[in-house]
Amino acid sequence: MSRRRLVIALVAIVAVAGGGTTVTALTAREKQEVRNDSARLPDTEPITRGDLSNSSQQEGTLGYLGERRINAGPTGTLTWIVGSGSTVERDERLYEVDGKPVRLMYGSEPMYRTLKTGDKGKDVRQLEENLRDLGYGTGLAVDEKFTKGTAEAVKRWQKAHDQKRTGQVGPDRIAFVNGAVRVKDRGAETGEPVAPGKPLLTVTGSQRVVRFKLSVADGGLAKVGTRVSVGLPDGSSATGKVTGVGKTAKSGDDPQDKSPKIDVTVSFDNPKKVTAFDQSPVTVSLTGETRENILSVPVNALLALPGGGFGVQVVENGGTRDVKVELGIFGQGRVEVSGEGLRDGMKVGVPSA
Repeated sequence: MSRRRLVIALVAIVAVAGGGTTVTALTAREKQEVRNDSARLPDTEPITRGDLSNSSQQEGTLGYLGERRINAGPTGTLTWIVGSGSTVERDERLYEVDGKPVRLMYGSEPMYRTLKTGDKGKDVRQLEENLRDLGYGTGLAVDEKFTKGTAEAVKRWQKAHDQKRTGQVGPDRIAFVNGAVRVKDRGAETGEPVAPGKPLLTVTGSQRVVRFKLSVADGGLAKVGTRVSVGLPDGSSATGKVTGVGKTAKSGDDPQDKSPKIDVTVSFDNPKKVTAFDQSPVTVSLTGETRENILSVPVNALLALPGGGFGVQVVENGGTRDVKVELGIFGQGRVEVSGEGLRDGMKVGVPSA
């Protein structure tokens, strides 16, 4: 394996495993005898002292969290359906069948049955939580049991919406979704016949997010909680943080760049202020880490030493010697190094261009 290919592979491993943490080389000769071979000296670059940052800019896309379908609950004729692009929150209408609204309630369990006194389950708890949060379940014990108190709370909710006060409720009146939703697409139009299970709406979460792909070698830059700045299409910027990092590396879609990448999701500090169109391109600036007053060399100056670890080839006095180094952060095509006798301005070998 060539020196260049070996070093690139090792750097990728170090960057992912350490994320900028100093990595100490294993056993290797700290120095080799000076080799007087001026006719075959390598190309060189200087060791420099200064600040080094592993910040990065990535191209991303605006979107929304999650995607799921909402299917019809009752049988009948679709008489109204919410428009694409609309946001629907708790207790607001999603659609109407035969003039009777089906409303959104928050919860991860599907609304698959008519809930009534005596029923038990997680869906009962979800219903009680919604009734309480809407103000219809004052004093209601939130548990997994549908009691007389639950029925009374349901009746108060039904009265507020001009429904028959039965004290029981099912999928013909409620659809459970994790939270507020944004309507991406409609699967049916008014006047069409519907039946339980017919897809009516494709929805996403209402929260604006940015998604982008990050190379494995830069994986240490994006950890959950990492602060970012997002450049928006109108020239403004918005702050946020990384809220999701993929666990599996996949080859990129770009035919010119098949290097493995991980999916990263960013959430905004104030998503309501982000008004750009869905799928708009944005630029994500990862703040990373900055090390001050450190020595660094070009990444391609690194050597894999025979005994393990890393080194650089110092070129001086008409000869070369290998010096074992400890690595710090990677950034801007350079890597932080420390080792015995290294100093600012010293020349190190690099592969010929």
